[in-house]
Amino acid sequence: MSSHRSRLCAASIDVPREAYDADTRFWSGVTQRTPEVDADDPDYSSFGTMAPGVEVFVQSVGDPAPRIHLDIETDDIEAEVARLVGLGATVVDRIHTWVVMRDPVGITFCVVRVQNAEAFDAHARTWTT
Repeated sequence: MSSHRSRLCAASIDVPREAYDADTRFWSGVTQRTPEVDADDPDYSSFGTMAPGVEVFVQSVGDPAPRIHLDIETDDIEAEVARLVGLGATVVDRIHTWVVMRDPVGITFCVVRVQNAEAFDAHARTWTT
């Protein structure tokens, strides 16, 4: 038997490039926080942790339809993807180090490697396969 760990770690507000600045300003007003812009990825603005261990951010994406998606972080991406496929999810794409998936009704989410080790250690659940 093997095991891996995972947890919900982020809520991403995905917007088309032309709406990115306006939506970032909007969510800054909603959260009353100044977003941190990633110098290596200027199409990504984080508002930090909004609930214990869960980050909220706005990112510019190529898809013209705005949406919110969740990220699940894990210490074993392939094992977590297999677990989620077993629950009814489908793989949409594999990008760099993460996997884009859809739940059974088509809601997009991503499986990513561990983003916040401290929060992961405190909140991740262990799955045995």
